[in-house]
Amino acid sequence: MLNDRTQTIPHTNVPPKRAPWLRVEWLGQTVASLCWMTSVFVYGIASTGDWLQLGAASAWLMANIASAVTDLQRDRR
Repeated sequence: MLNDRTQTIPHTNVPPKRAPWLRVEWLGQTVASLCWMTSVFVYGIASTGDWLQLGAASAWLMANIASAVTDLQRDRR
């Protein structure tokens, strides 16, 4: 039963907008890819496998950046 003190709060399914690079999942993936890239240089590039590791980490980082840019463009519309 409702009384005079009951407040109704409109329900919306729209989450608050936040910059893409402030989301935990984006930050975690970006930090992981940067650590992966750094480890390749720390341990040295001595084989084809090392170059492949560097390429994979770089692709992961580029995908994260592209995702953030896409999210920003979508939010501006």
